[in-house]
Amino acid sequence: MELSEILKRCDHTLLAPTCTAEEIKTLCDEAIEYSCASVCIPPCHVAGAKRYVGNKMKICTVIGFPNGYMKPEVKATETAMAVVDGADEIDMVINLSMLKDGCYGDVADDIKAVRKACRGKILKVIIETCLLTEEEKIMLCEIVSESGADYIKTSTGFSKGGATRDDVALLREHSAEHIKVKAAGGIKSIEDAQDFIALGADRLGTSRLVKIAQQLKAQESKLYEGSPEESDADKENSVY
Repeated sequence: MELSEILKRCDHTLLAPTCTAEEIKTLCDEAIEYSCASVCIPPCHVAGAKRYVGNKMKICTVIGFPNGYMKPEVKATETAMAVVDGADEIDMVINLSMLKDGCYGDVADDIKAVRKACRGKILKVIIETCLLTEEEKIMLCEIVSESGADYIKTSTGFSKGGATRDDVALLREHSAEHIKVKAAGGIKSIEDAQDFIALGADRLGTSRLVKIAQQLKAQESKLYEGSPEESDADKENSVY
């Protein structure tokens, strides 16, 4: 798959706690230039980013991030405010404490509260695979499949690990057909991206793919500038 096609599946992401409005604008400009699926940004920047991009780019934000242990009412309120501010997509973190206690109904209710507050916007559910057993991952595939969500997502990128090939394959195998998979965290190369897509990921959460695209573009530009005409340095060194 060509890099340009991969980038169409990419949520170009900046979630650093110190990110500024100018950095968010740059992120949006890059996402538009490379035709990304969305920009994924903190809730406090959603309104400004929406005003900046208008309908040129989808705005994704995070809810209950990064730990997920807020009450469902808090996540629902946060979601409703994000939608009013202009969010097109919501990436929420599940309540891992409830999961570890075996309170699966409460985990499902938490997701459903956010689903209701989304008002029809795309909902991705982050399950933080690096903190889960295989049995818990499979259980969450079932819960998310029945929750009304659109995606199951591997990771926040803020815990001890990101997406792995095994986890993406497991999520695709055990989730319902209508549930899509988003791989996030640890996507460092075009090869990583291609592998995750081949294993069933529909979306990728990363900022590195755009950086790779920029580097390749710069290299191509240098090659173009150096050919076919001689550079100034070459002319100066010419014996003629």
